[in-house]
Amino acid sequence: MYSLSRAKVLPHLDWWLVGALLAVVLSGLMMVYSTGYGSTGDDLFRRQCVWLLVGLGMALLLASVDYHTWSEFAPVIYLVSLAVLALTPFLAREISGARSWLEIGGLRIQPSEAVKLTTLLMAATYLARHRGQGLRLTQHAVLMMIVLAPVGLIVVQPDLGTAVTYLPLLAVMVWLSGIRLRTLLILVLLGVAVLLLVGNNLLLEHQRERLLTFLDPSRDPQGSGYQAMQSRIAVGSGGLWGKGLFSGTQSQLKFLPEQHTDFVFAVLAEERGFAGAFVVLALYFMIISRLIHAARKARDSLGTYLCMGAAGMLGAQVCANIGVVIGLLPTAGIPLPLMSYGGSSLVSTLGTLGLVVNVHWRRFVN
Repeated sequence: MYSLSRAKVLPHLDWWLVGALLAVVLSGLMMVYSTGYGSTGDDLFRRQCVWLLVGLGMALLLASVDYHTWSEFAPVIYLVSLAVLALTPFLAREISGARSWLEIGGLRIQPSEAVKLTTLLMAATYLARHRGQGLRLTQHAVLMMIVLAPVGLIVVQPDLGTAVTYLPLLAVMVWLSGIRLRTLLILVLLGVAVLLLVGNNLLLEHQRERLLTFLDPSRDPQGSGYQAMQSRIAVGSGGLWGKGLFSGTQSQLKFLPEQHTDFVFAVLAEERGFAGAFVVLALYFMIISRLIHAARKARDSLGTYLCMGAAGMLGAQVCANIGVVIGLLPTAGIPLPLMSYGGSSLVSTLGTLGLVVNVHWRRFVN
């Protein structure tokens, strides 16, 4: 059994990761408060602070118990999380056309965010147990199904934005599995076929309209193109140094929809300017680089897969959110990790980073 004395924890803690993480979270709290300044800011800020405490508690729990122990229970945790995800459409109240949120004691919880963590743990566990033997095509298929099973359940809700955030995890795990070129080509063809199927049969009317508006936002400037246009205005109007905290016109005058969630980076760019946006992007880069560093220093393959999977998911989600904000990608309802308002995303992300800290702590264990 792997053990870790308390004396080894603080000296070997990745302070670069912790520092960058806290800086991003504090920036997010500041922006959440700013988006509701003068109206709901105090309420949003207090709720996000509570979720932050819960997330830090989750991170501490996942960091303190040996990740090999978590791996032993991965199949049970994963199956339970899938069961909850499967029941969500039947128990959730419809919000914005989707049944993705469970209401428990006055709190809204999004199971699809939490299942990212359990899926990462299960995929890394499966790959670590079979990678040394050389994965066959059937085992690659099982690895894919581990990730695609929750994706299918999320699409049913329907919540395509969240479903897409699972795909980088699949890509990283398939890449780490040492896949052969022939198998990779087969998977690519299957992926193209699935995308065509989704585009022709499963996309709702407003989702099709989002894609068309992405190509030409002016086709519906007061409807589906409104968010994209207002976001670009907010980002561009910030200039080099920004308009100042609580002084952004697009955010304070409520022209920018979903400004405390999906478009919080646009608020940052408007109020803190290019300089502030650059600093936050540099902090994200540092976090992801430290995750990759932890993967390289991990004592075993399981630790490597956990860290690389976390890096892939976090990096892709950051790129996707910012791509939407600056108009490079269609609006998809993807929050900015650690900054956007929302407890489920914050707790899930901090829990994932807790697993990475777990791997980093135990790299010296004999």
